[in-house]
Formats: sequence, structure tokens, C-alpha cells
Amino acid sequence: MNLLLDRPLCASFRPLLAAFGALCWLLGGALAQEPIRRGTANDTLIDEPLRQSVARGLEWLAAHQHKDGYWAELVGYKLNNGYETTDDRPLPHVGVTALALMSFLAGGHLPDRGKYGDVLDRGIDYILSCAQDDGQITQNGTRMYSHAFATLFLAEVYGMVERPDVKRVLQRSVDLIVDSQNAEGGWRYRPFARESDMSITVCQVLALRSARNVGIHVPLTTIKNAQNYVYRSAVRSNDRTYRFRGGFGDEGGSFRYQNRDATRATPPLTAAGITTLYAAGEYDSPIIRDALDYLDRRLEGWSEENEGHYFFYYGHYYAVQAYYITGDPKWTKYFRTIKASLLRQQRRDGSWQCHTGPGDAFGTAVATLILQIPLQYLPIFQR
Repeated sequence: MNLLLDRPLCASFRPLLAAFGALCWLLGGALAQEPIRRGTANDTLIDEPLRQSVARGLEWLAAHQHKDGYWAELVGYKLNNGYETTDDRPLPHVGVTALALMSFLAGGHLPDRGKYGDVLDRGIDYILSCAQDDGQITQNGTRMYSHAFATLFLAEVYGMVERPDVKRVLQRSVDLIVDSQNAEGGWRYRPFARESDMSITVCQVLALRSARNVGIHVPLTTIKNAQNYVYRSAVRSNDRTYRFRGGFGDEGGSFRYQNRDATRATPPLTAAGITTLYAAGEYDSPIIRDALDYLDRRLEGWSEENEGHYFFYYGHYYAVQAYYITGDPKWTKYFRTIKASLLRQQRRDGSWQCHTGPGDAFGTAVATLILQIPLQYLPIFQR
């Protein structure tokens, strides 16, 4: 069954979800009220230390938002195990801004109301101002990562407040993603690139899923082609030809960065592969089961080695989604581990350090997003 392609019913529930979020605020604040959740396992995961941690993180983000709605971070890209910046100065960053704004939505906060209504309003205006004539949402050289995060944010917002200006920009940004899909079925750093990679592809598919849920047209073939690309990226348990000397890719269950030999296969890429398949509507296959087993074996050790690196935040941004949709018993075990890790890493001022990558706003945005997944306010992160 393909929920993205065959079940657009989520769109009809968006006004109800938005109304529920508004009601929670009116009754006394987003985090003070329990959202509707499926199953009881989440009740044991949402405790006072988590709530206080998230509250401090959101306060830090709000205090560091520029008056024009953005968060200034280092704009750059991955280079081996480092982060190559395009400028030495922090600049308005579309992708980090979108993730930070998503974190407020994940806590049940809504535009134009409540404690963080103004934060969201200014952020929406900034994201809209970055939309280019060709549909790409970018500023200061940000790439398709940022475009996808911005598209995802606008889709989630449009399901809550049906603003015509948001819909116009959202439709054009979705059209760019669709038009930019290459012959491999994936996407790369720039629009219309010939090559693909897993880290970019997962961002685009999640954005398309969210947009489809709120009634934006997404061609069926786009999702099918992306799904096939991900399947071809899997390292099968009986594959004796694939070998990457990177420490994590020499066994079945992982997903590769690109569909070619000698490209890395890591826990973050594997979590991204699982999340992409879930977003495309595939929930049960031997490939997914093998990938989850691979994460069970490898993720914790990888995680400890990369704390504070943008790899850590990127990897767990997708791992939390993969495990959450998978459900118990894997979900509860994973979340207890990542919650303890994040609470330990949070600094006294409420932020999370990102010593290699865009900066602390990125780390704080992703950390608070991860911690709020069990609240189930954001439709894109619901089971």
C-alpha cells in the first residue's frame, strides 16, 4: 500500500490538526497539553526533563533569530569529513531557518498566535522572500538541501494556515523538485544535475510527501522513480561485490551514498534510505528489515564518535523518523538512547553545539526536532 500515492486523506485532516494545535495553545500552551498520540508507548518517553530541555532550546532559538526572520549560520557543504564554507561569516541560512521554524511547529506552536507566533510569522516571510523566479528557495548559495527543508516547512505551514502566498511559492518549489529529478530517479546538490545521492534524495521525497498531503500536485512517476533509486542503493546481505573501506559499508543492510562501487554506506545514509521508502509509501520489505537490523548494530557506536558534528544531527534527524514509523520495540529503545544523549549534550544556555557544520542554531534546531517527535504535532512526522 502506498500512502503517498493512494491516500491523500491527510490533507482533509490538516485543518483539524491546526485547530487542535490552536486549542492547545488557548488552553494553556503547546507543551503544557498532551497532543493526540497513537499508542501508549510515547507517554513513558515524554517526561519533565524532556519538556524542560525543549523549552530551553526553543527559547535559545527565539533569542537568536534575526529581526528579519532568519538564523545566520555558516553556509557550506560537506567535504570529506569536514565542512567547507563559502564565506567565513555567518549569513542568512535558508535551510537552518526552515529547520528551526519546523521545531517550533513540532512543539504545537502556530503562526500569528501564542508565545512564538511572531517568530513563525517573521520566519515565513523570510522563507517566502528567498523564492527565486525558477522556483528554487535559496539565498547566499544554499543548495537543494535547503530548498527541500524550506519546501517541507512551507507545506507543513500551509496545512495549518491556508495563505495564498504560501501556496504559490510552495507549488513552484515542488515543481522545481519534480522537474529536477534526473534519469537515475534522484537528486543532487544543484537542480537538474545528472548524478544523484541518497542524502539529497531523502530531503526531496519528504518535501514532496508533505506537499502531497496538503493537496499540492506531485506526479506518481516522480515518487516511483525515487523509490526505485533507493532500492538500487541498498547493499544486499548476499552482495559479495560491494566493498567500501570506510568501516561501515562492508555488510548487508546498509544504503549507499550513490549507486556506484566504492561509495560509502553509513548509518545516516541507511536511516535516510529507510525514511525515503517510508515517505514513498513502502513500509514492509526485506530491504527495510535488513536496514533496521543494520542500524541496530551500527548506529550507537557511530553516534558516539560523531557527537557535535553535523553528521550526528543529520543522522539522527532521519534515524528518529525511521524508528518512529517502524514502531515498538525498536522505537522505544532508540528514543530512550537518543534522548539521554541529547539531554546530556545540551549546554546551560539551552543550545546544542555544532562544532563542524553550519553552527549551533542548526544543532539546536535538529536536537529539539528530534526530542519533539513523540508529541506528534507535525503531520509529516506522524505514523
